[in-house]
Amino acid sequence: MTKPRTGYIHPLDLKHGKVDMTHGSGGRAMAQLVEELFLTAFDNEYLNQQNDQASFLVPGGRMVMATDSHVVSPLFFPGGDIGCLSVHGTLNDVAMAGAVPLYLSAGFILEEGFPLADLARIVASMAQAARDAGVPIVTGDTKVVERGKGDGVFITTTGIGIVPAGINISGERARPGDAIIVNGPIGDHGVAIMSLRENLSFGTAIQSDTAALHGLVAKMVGAVPDIHVLRDPTRGGLATTLNEIARQSGVGMMLRETALPIRAEVRAACEFLGLDPLYSANEGKLVAICPQADADALLAAMHKHPLGKEAALIGEVIADSHHFVQMETAFGGRRIVDWLTGEQLPRIC
Repeated sequence: MTKPRTGYIHPLDLKHGKVDMTHGSGGRAMAQLVEELFLTAFDNEYLNQQNDQASFLVPGGRMVMATDSHVVSPLFFPGGDIGCLSVHGTLNDVAMAGAVPLYLSAGFILEEGFPLADLARIVASMAQAARDAGVPIVTGDTKVVERGKGDGVFITTTGIGIVPAGINISGERARPGDAIIVNGPIGDHGVAIMSLRENLSFGTAIQSDTAALHGLVAKMVGAVPDIHVLRDPTRGGLATTLNEIARQSGVGMMLRETALPIRAEVRAACEFLGLDPLYSANEGKLVAICPQADADALLAAMHKHPLGKEAALIGEVIADSHHFVQMETAFGGRRIVDWLTGEQLPRIC
């Protein structure tokens, strides 16, 4: 982030103030925004060096890097907001390689007129998510666009991590006979966003599942080092993610509908909205594919972690030259679980 300067006359009005074009000009107002908001919230030894980059040591091993842009609408939703989501999403992308996340960067595109109170709330949420994860935000950038040329705030985060020796987790490693496991109920995040957007209310509040999964992944890798594939089913949901893996690995998938963990309220909301929970977004879920012989050990390790206590075996990898994902239905038949076509649920991550 741009190096701040001192000597401001008035502090930022975080209650009533708005983002204006001077906050992106590179001058005194921008420096004040960075110092009073970002540096204060993200406080750590690397960021406080106030350089245009972060310098740090990394342990030996293969390095993993991931970047993600976050454009969720609305910005605040049941169970989270764009701030914690931007931290969790990138940490999870790093963790899906079996890596230990080390550092994050954050880039903000702010729209002129965006309330500083909302920005402060988002930044505080990011800071708390990073602290809870034990992964500091060590560098970043801020830009301001004219009113009407943005959508409040967009956030891009990049993360790096290190893969422990002996771990090789990748999307092309699924093999026929492998077990397919998810760490808990699917569809929560997408339905939480849609219910808020459509001003719907249900008997039980549906909250986003947004969470950082690297702690769970560490336990999983410790129990079963030979996990073949890990993937977080965000946009496009579980169905799209499994189709991606099937294509990468040149295999098919067979799911069991009765084994899929879906909360009753999410299932009911999807029926009401005409959606399929298999395609609904998740932000705190992962798919693990491992040798069938290791499935019980992996499930046992997952069940001991708060984010894996509802983990379930939902199917297996099969040989299929067409690379289809299929599902045995509750009625005894089979159906193809195809790629998502079109946009079932826009702006969810």
